[in-house]
Amino acid sequence: MSKISIELVKTRGQLKTFLRFPFEIYRDDPNWVPHLMMERKQFFDPNKNPFFQHAQVEHYLAYKNDALAGRISAIINHNHNLFHQDKTGFFGFFECIDDIEVATELFDTAADFLRSHKRDTMRGPCNFSTNDEIGFLVKGYGEPPTIMNTYTPPYYLELAEKYGMRKAMDTYGYYLDESIEIPERNLKLAERIRKREELTIRTIRMKELNAEVERVKKIYNQAWEKNWGFVPLTDAEIDYLAEDFKLVLDPNIVFFAELNGEPIGFALALPDINQILRKLNGKLLPFGIFKLLYYKKIRRIIDGIRVIILGVLPEYQGRGIDNLLYLEVINEGLSHGYKWAELGWILETNHKMNRALDSLGAKVFRIYRIYDYPLK
Repeated sequence: MSKISIELVKTRGQLKTFLRFPFEIYRDDPNWVPHLMMERKQFFDPNKNPFFQHAQVEHYLAYKNDALAGRISAIINHNHNLFHQDKTGFFGFFECIDDIEVATELFDTAADFLRSHKRDTMRGPCNFSTNDEIGFLVKGYGEPPTIMNTYTPPYYLELAEKYGMRKAMDTYGYYLDESIEIPERNLKLAERIRKREELTIRTIRMKELNAEVERVKKIYNQAWEKNWGFVPLTDAEIDYLAEDFKLVLDPNIVFFAELNGEPIGFALALPDINQILRKLNGKLLPFGIFKLLYYKKIRRIIDGIRVIILGVLPEYQGRGIDNLLYLEVINEGLSHGYKWAELGWILETNHKMNRALDSLGAKVFRIYRIYDYPLK
């Protein structure tokens, strides 16, 4: 009979083991893209990541017959609970060998932690929240993930469902490339919207980046507040993300929509830095930094982008401004040498946006699934 044990992560050494475990799961998968370990250490550091200012998190390791077999985090996001007035808890960073016994012990451990804090639902995976990487991959195997997207093996879905989890929400990633011609009617409609609304669409001003980040703060939490699972970002969290994004930002594909000089919409697309990270194997030092510079600056192998954020203030929604921003990103991306884009994720229930992207010729390329599990 196999022996399965769970270990609470308390020490720096245990956290290192936790962070490096995915290298075991995806050792033979050429499509997996490891995070930079330097970035992961900062992301998991309560003194550096402002998410921990409003959250409680415990990390666990699973061993089967004394061999490392899995990991999971149990997460209480107080800002989510305040915003939604619910008692949902979360699990995240789940990685596991293909073994239902090990998976059950991991899920049980996370569920017990959440129950002990009076949560009534366990939702996930969210790494750490819906503002970060989410979901198990349902569609899109056989292709590397784009920046800030998850990548998981197919059997994770089976482990979750055998445990008793049920789908809470699917999100879609749309694909569009240079071979797909934008329909003429969309282009004419975009021009009419621009003239009708007297809009100005402009790129981000890098010389006044701090002021631009403040403009994003005014838009972000209002634009997405009605989305399923949305959690407002604090000012500190937006500043933290902006500092990270600065390293990979291409100002040619980041846009503000303005009316009478006031920002009413925002679109953030990032170059798919994962095309480089695949070659670094999680290490920036001692030689990874030179590879990064070589691939990014000299060889320019990044030929794709991901539209990570796109939203419009509520009072201006439903007027086609989001479509206009998408078209601006696509056109400028193509003109600056990018050949394809992943758009989203988009909630499966966001029918207006799904129809809009479908009308552009974009196709659902990836599907990510979030599960719920009752804790009563």
